[in-house]
Amino acid sequence: MFRGLSPRARRVVGSGRGDISMAEKTKTGLPRNTAAALSYVLGPITGVIFYVLEKDPFVRFHAMQSIVVLGGLIVLQWIFGITIVLLPIVPLLSILGFILWLVLIYKAWQGDEWEVPVVGEYARKFIKKLDKKV
Repeated sequence: MFRGLSPRARRVVGSGRGDISMAEKTKTGLPRNTAAALSYVLGPITGVIFYVLEKDPFVRFHAMQSIVVLGGLIVLQWIFGITIVLLPIVPLLSILGFILWLVLIYKAWQGDEWEVPVVGEYARKFIKKLDKKV
């Protein structure tokens, strides 16, 4: 039954949770976890690319979260950068953003649909609104 699947995919398939295997290929031909992790690599750019190309809900969630979270961080850094009072916060925000970026890639690669607190909820709402329009 599990022949040809990685140990991680075997655990997901055999978990009884009804999860779809991470080894399953998406529309782009990539495994689901790889496509989800790659949606974070170039921030909102790859988020938009994978959101448009993929129909898999797991990948689309991570793509939208990439757009919302990393796009929001870029905007915050830009706003803080043009204000003299908040300018010293930009390096700290950059370091925290980098750590969050690594965590998001890791969580997606592991097959977790982890939401960034507060902002992840908005990503889900945006997906629902966009899916209703299409």
